[in-house]
Amino acid sequence: MESVQSNTRLITAAVVYFFLSTVITWYFIACAESLYHFDQGKMLLSCAIAGAKWAIQIGAAFLLLKEKRWPFIAKLGFVCFVGSCALIPFCIDPLRNLMPEKGFLYSLVASVAVMLVLYYRSVKAIGISIGWYLLWLVCLASAISFQLTVVFHVVG
Repeated sequence: MESVQSNTRLITAAVVYFFLSTVITWYFIACAESLYHFDQGKMLLSCAIAGAKWAIQIGAAFLLLKEKRWPFIAKLGFVCFVGSCALIPFCIDPLRNLMPEKGFLYSLVASVAVMLVLYYRSVKAIGISIGWYLLWLVCLASAISFQLTVVFHVVG
């Protein structure tokens, strides 16, 4: 019975973390709407790309991790949430107005940096293969590439 209660807490935590992360990330994107040329389609695509790297990890956890599934997904949710929180400084009007493009970029770099460390620690704490971290790095690199090419047309 304790396992069911424990899983319920982990599931609840994961849902809350991912929900808050989505809200914060959307707010960050909305604050940068001028960088998206006020194109809501691009903004939605950007948010979807950001979420896809987490969805891939969650899907893989459902398929491949048995008893470690929920502890891992809850930790992923926390990593995602903290990464989203790192985006918040850009959303503060005086900071955003002071350096719109650089502030956007610096917030993204801070977010990725904190998530790199926390994700690695999560994999180690759960006791799963480092391959999970490497898979996330591939997802992260793919997401960044899609953002740069499809959303912002900076590369390609």
